[in-house]
Amino acid sequence: MTAAVLTAFGGPEVLVIRHDVAVPSPDREQVRVRVRAAALNNTDVWTREGAYGTAEDPDAPAGWLGPIAFPRIQGGDVAGVVDAVGAGVPPELVGRRVLVDPARYAHDGPDAPIVAVLGSEFDGGFAEYVVVDAARVHDVTGSPLTDEQLACLPIASGTAMGMLERSGITAGETVVVTGASGGVGLAAVGLAAARGARVTAITEEAKADVVEQAGAVRTIDRSGPGRDAVAAVRAAHPGGVDAVVDVVGGDQLARLIDVLVPGGRAVVAGAVAGPVPAIDLRRLYLHNRKLIGSTMHTAAHFATLVAHARAGEIRPRVAARHALTAIHDAQAQFLRRDHVGKIVVLPGGAG
Repeated sequence: MTAAVLTAFGGPEVLVIRHDVAVPSPDREQVRVRVRAAALNNTDVWTREGAYGTAEDPDAPAGWLGPIAFPRIQGGDVAGVVDAVGAGVPPELVGRRVLVDPARYAHDGPDAPIVAVLGSEFDGGFAEYVVVDAARVHDVTGSPLTDEQLACLPIASGTAMGMLERSGITAGETVVVTGASGGVGLAAVGLAAARGARVTAITEEAKADVVEQAGAVRTIDRSGPGRDAVAAVRAAHPGGVDAVVDVVGGDQLARLIDVLVPGGRAVVAGAVAGPVPAIDLRRLYLHNRKLIGSTMHTAAHFATLVAHARAGEIRPRVAARHALTAIHDAQAQFLRRDHVGKIVVLPGGAG
């Protein structure tokens, strides 16, 4: 089969298109999925670059959970059709359209922590076929979403769902979402609005219309010299906001903490603007504010997300499509960050 194979940590050259990769076979309680669409995430680039560091050395090349076994097929967002099952799996699953939960969990409980991720600790969906645990495929045969839209959901919308759940976002609350035009940010805007929250989104002026279409009631322009998005948030909400959903990190997060009402919550799941901000802890403890870290989702969070997808209650935005064999072009576009929504790769070609 054709697959994009990561051969080492490094630049784009370590991601190699191969046409001679063996088609995997499902073991017991596994299924093989013919991939119809897979989407890109920050994690794909950071894993390729080994940009996660370790507790001992922040600059050490590593995946998000530590070492990566090469060669590795990346791709954590997978939508497709089951075409083979292993022992212990009902044969009726063959032919079903599925969305894959990219996580493996520490145990079977609904809130178990993640111990491995598709495309990182085991081979993922940047290929024609992928083998996954049967317990992690969700039947979405009747969903009105396209395969491309479904592939947008797992990591970005799963991460957004985890952030909203862990920070307890409820109807009527005022929520600031940073990085609102990216995959996780745009998903957070839509999911928060669907809960009845009032969303103020930090984005670029050129992308504001799309972010508002996703559910934001107000957008804050962060683009251009001299722009101070945090000051603009403070001016728009002089009484403070209930929660900050942050996928950017850096010093902006440190400043946004002080925009929270007493008892407010800031939840963070990204650090593209810097992983080590200077946070004044007094702004937290003197006002009983909470800073919450959130990595992806739980099995329960993902099941809730799938229910939305089956009902067509969410409509992820597909920003661009590329053939799997053009994955380098897809990653180059991703890194330009001039898109809104998700970039999708298609093993069967881009049309």
